[in-house]
Amino acid sequence: MVPAELFAKVEAPNAEVEQQARDRQLTLTKPAGSLGRLEDLGVWISACQGQCPPHSIDNPRIVVFAGDHGVAQHGVSAYPSEVSLQMAANIQAGGAAINVLGRATGASVRVVDVSLDHDVWGDERVSRSCGSIDREDAMDDDQVIRSLQIGQRVADQEVDSGVDLLIAGDLGIGNTTPAAALIGAMTSTEPVVVVGRGTGIDDEGWKRKVTAVRDAMYRVRAIKHDPIAVLKAISSPDLAAMAGFLAQAAVRRTPVLLDGVVVTSAALMANKLAPGARKWWVAGHKGAEPAHILALNSLHLDPLLDFGMRLGEGSGAAAALPLVKAATDIMIDMATFESAGVSEKD
Repeated sequence: MVPAELFAKVEAPNAEVEQQARDRQLTLTKPAGSLGRLEDLGVWISACQGQCPPHSIDNPRIVVFAGDHGVAQHGVSAYPSEVSLQMAANIQAGGAAINVLGRATGASVRVVDVSLDHDVWGDERVSRSCGSIDREDAMDDDQVIRSLQIGQRVADQEVDSGVDLLIAGDLGIGNTTPAAALIGAMTSTEPVVVVGRGTGIDDEGWKRKVTAVRDAMYRVRAIKHDPIAVLKAISSPDLAAMAGFLAQAAVRRTPVLLDGVVVTSAALMANKLAPGARKWWVAGHKGAEPAHILALNSLHLDPLLDFGMRLGEGSGAAAALPLVKAATDIMIDMATFESAGVSEKD
């Protein structure tokens, strides 16, 4: 069970302000509903901020949670595990896709090394890699709680620094395997349905991945009611930290753009750790992994983009960020019928 003191109660976005925002949309110089989901996004941001019109999105932040995975040693990925550490260094140096997208959209990027496979220690570290989830627990009791608390603390740090929107990203070879296992277990979906090609595995690699996900799901068949026990058994420190981060962002009343299958698997767990957290999230995109849409459907979230992306890092959410910014600015800057002297509908 979730320790009572771990996450405070999640309050819903402000319903009164939500209605004010919907009413304001009707006064703007356009036919009602003509901007489609841009109108809904503007209303959501207003409700999250508790003010109408909202303030512009000026300080978005992308937080990439990095970790290695024991299951990657068993042929479930097209890349060797050392790529995780190399790519973390690439992001920190500003050379990855997420850095380019962040610069293009005005979002800064932070890497949180929770469990990459190297010998360092720090306040954000839990372990070197983790257990292979098809045959052993990913973490012990202390590690899963520490991971959740790291994510919680990172969210608090970002909110306290003044960010107005958060994006979680993922980094780690093999991480679509625990993501598929989590989503399969929590949505009661067969392994062959939830398992995709990840980094581009061949048919034999896909079969190995299906077997690993099947065995992981079997290991949690009797404990699906307990999100921390499930995270301990078949996730990883980085995914658990991400779940803590997403849950705490909702507790702190901060909107989040969700990324692909790995982030959304953590979101499924976060919504169980902090019920109602999903109301503070919008799905940035629909990823290419088959488990992603299953998780989004379970969270009742409709993705903004469908570009066939499967990179991770927060890239799909970052690609959708300009839409959220534009929707917010429409609420702020668009003239009303009265201010513009435009006749309204009869």
